[in-house]
Amino acid sequence: MHTGKESKLKIAVLVSGSGTNLQTLIGQLHQDETSGIEIAVVISDRPKAYALARAERASIPTHVVKTQDFENRLDFDAEISRLIEHHTAELVVLAGFMKLFQPPFVRKYRNRIINVHPTLLPAFPGAHPVADTLAYGVKFTGVTVHFVDEGVDTGPIITQAVVPVLDTDDEASLHNRIQVEEHKLYPQVIKWYAEGKLKVKGRKVIVKQ
Repeated sequence: MHTGKESKLKIAVLVSGSGTNLQTLIGQLHQDETSGIEIAVVISDRPKAYALARAERASIPTHVVKTQDFENRLDFDAEISRLIEHHTAELVVLAGFMKLFQPPFVRKYRNRIINVHPTLLPAFPGAHPVADTLAYGVKFTGVTVHFVDEGVDTGPIITQAVVPVLDTDDEASLHNRIQVEEHKLYPQVIKWYAEGKLKVKGRKVIVKQ
């Protein structure tokens, strides 16, 4: 864990889409001189991801790494790892990144990759969590920030926030309310990491006070 008081924690943010969480991290962390956190690089697997434009506006280095440019997923992962190391990022932050990493990558960055997921895991993992939530008819959902392991949304849970599901909700309205909580939780977890407050014991993550 990063515990240095003098230097900033450098993070790599991986994106695939519009970048609303990235924008939050830029505003609340990268552009706040008191946060102690710098977004060193933004990497996307999609060249047209709007998140790249958000990063460029903030003068953050960007790279596009497409799976089709590599013979296999291990080579794809290796190129992302090379960029992370080149920009000396200590923490890998997934912000709408829609690719799964292979086990060697996960092992290399064990407890240094975090993800935000728009349900209360372990309920409704995978690619369509908000739609799955509505289809099942649950009354409460929420946000989970977790470390990434070799499974799909199965890593140790750092923190969660609850969001009620309303009878009038559709996918867009529910996702919008979930995102409000994401934008509070994700920057907070990265600050905890930077301050050395996260301790992982098996599946349990302890947040030191």
